[in-house]
Amino acid sequence: MTDTSLSDRFVLDRIDRRILAELMRDATLPVAQLADRVGLSQTPCWKRVQKLEAAGVITGRVALVDPAAIGLGLTVFVEIEAADHTPEWRAAFADVVARHPEIVEAHRMAGEVDYLLKVVVSGMSAYDAFYLDLTRRLPCRNVTSSFSMERMKSTTALPIDTTTP
Repeated sequence: MTDTSLSDRFVLDRIDRRILAELMRDATLPVAQLADRVGLSQTPCWKRVQKLEAAGVITGRVALVDPAAIGLGLTVFVEIEAADHTPEWRAAFADVVARHPEIVEAHRMAGEVDYLLKVVVSGMSAYDAFYLDLTRRLPCRNVTSSFSMERMKSTTALPIDTTTP
């Protein structure tokens, strides 16, 4: 059985990629403005957006919020080395990730660290409570926390090529 990614099953042309680039910059664009920016009339543009959503290329539209503006001024990157690699441990890990809204990203990694979490909290005491709950619920070989001192760049826009056909 071969692994086929979405990009193998759904071919994006230049117009699709331009639509995606515009929506990643501003998902609130009215269809008329989006259509104008990508060189289409409104109806074909809207149909392409719907096709991209139906295919799972566009997975959602959200408002981006400055964490500090809502009292979440501490970002922590947490490296986890698994206690073991059994299906039971992975299920427990997935359960812990699902239970904690402070975890805004979770990645299974290659290399020395098994998992990398991005955790956003109000401050050190909130992180300490998160850490204590995490380590109580989940046996780990090692947990290492790195605290972000400054967010220098943050974007959700992916580097999509809009120049090739």
